[in-house]
Amino acid sequence: MRLDKFICESTSLTRSLAKKAMHRGDVTCDGEIIKNSGFKVTDVHTICLDGEVLSIIGPRFIMINKPVDTICSTIDEEYPSVLGLVDVIKSEELHIAGRLDADTTGLVLITNDGQWSHKITSPKKECGKRYLLETAEPLADSLVEQFATGLQLNNEDGLTKPAILDILGSHEARLTITEGKYHQVKRMLAAVGNRVTRLHRECVGTIELDADLDLGEWRYLTDEEVKSVK
Repeated sequence: MRLDKFICESTSLTRSLAKKAMHRGDVTCDGEIIKNSGFKVTDVHTICLDGEVLSIIGPRFIMINKPVDTICSTIDEEYPSVLGLVDVIKSEELHIAGRLDADTTGLVLITNDGQWSHKITSPKKECGKRYLLETAEPLADSLVEQFATGLQLNNEDGLTKPAILDILGSHEARLTITEGKYHQVKRMLAAVGNRVTRLHRECVGTIELDADLDLGEWRYLTDEEVKSVK
């Protein structure tokens, strides 16, 4: 790989800024200053910029505790993107694996690995998502069986896939679904004559939201968490 490209792949520098850094003598290979942007970098070379060792940025896997009034996209006139809370190099290459509404909090997974995120979002994979929710009206015990059987959502053909509803109190429950229909949790409660007043995602697959993360905070996934997505 050319040295200028290697620097771009390892930092937030553009090709022109990488060349300027080389011309200033800021770039070394195995301790020697290299000013030739076409220098071929191999696996045995140690490249430094301003004395710091560079390495190409590989796949990244991040969890964030999404706060309310943020969105899971990059363009919106009203709310900021949750991606703006993740301060990393080349953040523009990141995307969200499974979106949440602006008024929903909790676990959002972020990556630059399209194949990995596809395993989470593809309906064929049936990756479970668990939510903690509060409702405007009381929750009847009979809803457990209705959710397990499937519900007819407005403007949808067929029933939802079986879901697990665990009623915690008169107006509070946990719901696990394996689909990702538009506004699905809210629409499921609406289908039984109720309304969601608070929604928080706790888990995706077997990846649990880190209890140490405050709203707006993030961390990289562990190797075990990454490998749990199959």
